Amino acid sequence: MRLRLSVKLFLAILAACAVVLAINGVFARHFFTRDFLGYLNEQGVERMRGIAPQVGAAYAEHGDWEFLRTNTREWFHMMRPQDGSEPPVRGVPPVSDQTGAVPRLALFDMQGNLIAGNTNASMENDSTRLPVLSNGTQVGWLAMVPFQKAISAGDVRFYDAQVRARWVNGAASVLVAALISLLLTSTLLKRLKALTQFVHKLAQGDYSQRIASMNRDEVDRLASDISQLASKLENIEQNRRAFMADISHELRTPLAVLKAELEAIQDGIRPMNLATLAPLQNEVQQLHKLVDDFYDLAVTQTGQFSYEFENIDLRRIVQSTAVNLQARAADSGLALQLIGTEDAPIYIHGDESRLQQLMSNLLENAIRYTDAGGRIQVQIHESGGEAHVSIEDSAPGVEPEQRERLFDRFYRVEASRNRASGGSGLGLAICRNIVESHGGSIHAEASALGGLRIVIRIPLQAPPTGA
Repeated sequence: MRLRLSVKLFLAILAACAVVLAINGVFARHFFTRDFLGYLNEQGVERMRGIAPQVGAAYAEHGDWEFLRTNTREWFHMMRPQDGSEPPVRGVPPVSDQTGAVPRLALFDMQGNLIAGNTNASMENDSTRLPVLSNGTQVGWLAMVPFQKAISAGDVRFYDAQVRARWVNGAASVLVAALISLLLTSTLLKRLKALTQFVHKLAQGDYSQRIASMNRDEVDRLASDISQLASKLENIEQNRRAFMADISHELRTPLAVLKAELEAIQDGIRPMNLATLAPLQNEVQQLHKLVDDFYDLAVTQTGQFSYEFENIDLRRIVQSTAVNLQARAADSGLALQLIGTEDAPIYIHGDESRLQQLMSNLLENAIRYTDAGGRIQVQIHESGGEAHVSIEDSAPGVEPEQRERLFDRFYRVEASRNRASGGSGLGLAICRNIVESHGGSIHAEASALGGLRIVIRIPLQAPPTGA
């Protein structure tokens, strides 16, 4: 039978508490027994100190120990406390008598021979010894067999009472621990149940749910992380749906044109010649470029774009790409200028072919959307451990709220910067993915020339050996 998590957690906490209490009970028993026997032995020593003067006085009176060798009654008479040695309490014997110290006492002469008392006492074992003096001269020894366990009825009753108290205390502690563990597990499981239901809804595709988090402990932090995951999944799902809708929209227009042109030719409305095939060829090329852009965007977003990173001179790539496109810019009535003629290389860790694609896309974009008679300026320099590349053009400009969305896929600025100019709306999104794959950043801002300024920052790399 499989136990529920709440039962497992409850039993684990309860078992841990029971083990701790059991260990505590074992140690408490050990130390209590040791200290209690120590107390009994201390009482016995005190009894010996009270009896020693009486024994010494009896020796002085008789001159030797012969009077005690066969007179057991005299020995026990001497063991009785003198008047005032212990406060008399009616019906209660002296403490030392209650502890059983007297029967454990023995008397030895100076040669170590037993005179009277407990026969288990010895001068060689661990018996506690005290000298007996008569007129200032030692005449013998008082010895006491140490307590190994409680023997008197009072001691046994006291010891048993302590054992019962420990059992009652242990049972009460286990009960309290059980109640606390039950409360703790129910509270924790209630939170985990809510978290489980939340994750179950995520698994079913409901990304709109959120779970409140006070950030008090690990469970709250887990809930917060899962809520963030839900938010990101919701955003991804929205982007996926938007992407599918955008793809459908982008493909619908050229396909509709192709379909209409082909139907016109098929119905004999338009003749089949080079003049009618030319627009069909243009639409097919547009579709081909659109599909290529779809592919590039997909692989750059998923990290599957093929990169071959090495130490390369970014200045050389920027300048060569700009020079190659100067003639095309001139054909569009634009002046493409390189600002700064420094030749010092600027090294980064990058893929040369992808960076050439990046610069070509950005410059093609500037050429496509800049009004005739305008100009485009390209500049590269180092600053703060980064390579800075800027491409800015003249009018028309882009509104601030539109600049923030330029790198979104399929986004086109209205008016002059639109699909009629030949763009698919994917170029800048691909550029952003390429820059981010190089650990850099890209953003758009207003240009001093009246148009748009694209700024790229990529971390610098140490020059290769021998460069």
